[in-house]
Amino acid sequence: MNILLVGAGLSGAVIGRTLAEAGHHCRVIDSRSHPGGNCHTERDADTGVMMHVYGPHIFHTDDAGVWDYVTRFADFVPFQNRVKTTSGGAVHSLPINLLTINQFFGRTLRPDEARAFLETKADTSIADPQNFEEQALRFVGRDLYEAFFKGYTEKQWGCSPTELPASILKRLPVRFNYDDNYFFHRFQGMPRDGYTAMVRAILDHPGITTDLDTPYDPAMAGECDHVFWSGPLDGFFGYGLGRLGYRTLDFERFDHDGDYQGCAVMNYGDREVPYTRITEHKHFSPWETHEKSVCYREYSRAAGPDDIPYYPIRLVREKALLEDYVRLARNTPGVTFVGRLGTYRYLDMDVTIREALDTAAAFLDGAAQGRRPGAFVHAPL
Repeated sequence: MNILLVGAGLSGAVIGRTLAEAGHHCRVIDSRSHPGGNCHTERDADTGVMMHVYGPHIFHTDDAGVWDYVTRFADFVPFQNRVKTTSGGAVHSLPINLLTINQFFGRTLRPDEARAFLETKADTSIADPQNFEEQALRFVGRDLYEAFFKGYTEKQWGCSPTELPASILKRLPVRFNYDDNYFFHRFQGMPRDGYTAMVRAILDHPGITTDLDTPYDPAMAGECDHVFWSGPLDGFFGYGLGRLGYRTLDFERFDHDGDYQGCAVMNYGDREVPYTRITEHKHFSPWETHEKSVCYREYSRAAGPDDIPYYPIRLVREKALLEDYVRLARNTPGVTFVGRLGTYRYLDMDVTIREALDTAAAFLDGAAQGRRPGAFVHAPL
């Protein structure tokens, strides 16, 4: 078969490689001048620092199959994300752990004491948290919520935490020990030569043709047997029903001689600080040495028509509109919608790769049995 994959990010690359290895001819296109999507990395010409151009990406997973897959195409170096946050004129460790609790409240609590103490701060009248704010108040109390989550969340999402689902906060653990590793997965690391080199290696197969600086034209669908679409779901349909909501990021770069902040990621929880965090990119490659440093201040805002979409909002309006687009997608033959944008979900890199592998396997299984796959493989609801 001749397969068209729209988007040279992780979804397109992994699906394309799997199908090419099975004997299909795959054409991968991308409107940008580089593969890798938003996990694109490149060396800064002035400092030599490996830059995470669209914001930092740290690979972490419990999926041994996915870990085996990425390490097939890149040399991964162990890396643990140790996030700090500045709030109220003080620096604290995230996620909330025993050090955070003791520093913030001026205590010397042991794990069992800290657990009992935090329960006295929690709003136990909230039995079933219905939104982000209620979830935070129930489990960490108002003091920690307002210091670390309220202002940051308002800046990140552009709305009150009461409008966001409780599930967002469930991704942020509270630890009653001194473990400040942000993620809690077996496999964590960074590709030594960056993510773009890894994606290029995945795409490096005689059965794959990669065309960059090539926007999708609907006429292309008529020249192939199947399309895998990893662009915005609403974009495939020309935004005919309206635009789904996204947040985008603006990056303000500044350089510094030496070490600027001593860590890769510094959050800013105070609402009056306009940016959400500062990332110092040389700390994402701690095995390298650089005299100068490159930092990004990150500002979050609503995405406009010409902006790069980062995070699906998925509030009430978007969910209603999403249902309409899902119905269209499920009734569109010859197209499979994949990835964060194609299924309008927040997906970590490991989940994106797992779904791409499973999607390709389902396609091959269907082709072997003379069936075409359904238009929508992973429902986003």
